[in-house]
Amino acid sequence: MKRDVIIAVDAMGGDHGPKVAVEGAVAALEDANISKIILVGRESEIRPALRGLSYDEGRIGVVHAEEVIGVEEAPTTAIKAKKDSSIVVGLRLVKDGHAAAFVSAGSTGAVLAGATTIVGRIRGIKRPALGVILPSAAGYFFLVDAGANVDAKPEYLLQFAQMGSVYMEAIMDVASPRVGLINVGAEQEKGNALTKEAYGLLEGGGLNFVGNVEGREIPLGTVDVAVCDAFVGNIILKYSEGFAKGLMSMLKEELMADGMSKIGALLSKKAYGRMRKRFDYTEVGGAPFIGLKGLVVKAHGSSNAKTIKNAVKQCSKFITTDVVGKIEEKIGEGRDEDGI
Repeated sequence: MKRDVIIAVDAMGGDHGPKVAVEGAVAALEDANISKIILVGRESEIRPALRGLSYDEGRIGVVHAEEVIGVEEAPTTAIKAKKDSSIVVGLRLVKDGHAAAFVSAGSTGAVLAGATTIVGRIRGIKRPALGVILPSAAGYFFLVDAGANVDAKPEYLLQFAQMGSVYMEAIMDVASPRVGLINVGAEQEKGNALTKEAYGLLEGGGLNFVGNVEGREIPLGTVDVAVCDAFVGNIILKYSEGFAKGLMSMLKEELMADGMSKIGALLSKKAYGRMRKRFDYTEVGGAPFIGLKGLVVKAHGSSNAKTIKNAVKQCSKFITTDVVGKIEEKIGEGRDEDGI
């Protein structure tokens, strides 16, 4: 039996308010696999944002949540105190089975804290992880963990790699994804205690493990899944975002520097557009928090409607390909909640 694809969207999260979230959610209905999208937040702000948009009213719902968690609030405290916030209400929709996924551009800390405590881990998963798709010379790679577990253990990295492999196979259609452990050198003996022990676990973990990978090799397409703790991963992620913006700015400056360059820029306009698209995070939509009993996707705080649309569509494929079930099958069988 085909599963209903119902996705909840935090209409209050992000820098641009309900208008962007609502427009992106409605645009995502072009995906015929999506049964329904539930907009979560203040109904008094959501309903006006829906006016003037063309959509199937049977496929859009609104669940009222009066409170909003700000990015400046302590995540765990806010999750406990604001039970009627859009983040908590949206996550509870997933926990209670009313939605299979939740998308939010709100407070990263609150989304991650709430996802772990409300939605809960898959049986056997020691720590859920935040993964993000980034461009490389060969296409894209999945960076995991990109922000959830700053202090990691070797066995966490093994599970990150296993979950990342499942994700790349199911979502990005990569057969036998190449897994690399981010390290300061390619040799097995390089690195700190964490990476040295993790290397052995990854080697015997039933993965297509290609060994250590240095930072300079990752953008060249040498791996499909790049594994690390969140301290390293978040630095890589933030540097990549800044580098992409800086590179495009420098390229534009040089292309506009003189007459001949401007002619060259005009001739290469399409190529320049394709390059910008590859570095554009709005094309991917958001970062999945994998290892949970349901799907939670964290979109960028500055997300526009296109970002939300693509985040929702990413959820649709995640659900229809049953990534949660595949992770359960690969990791969770026969283990208790602590992964023993």
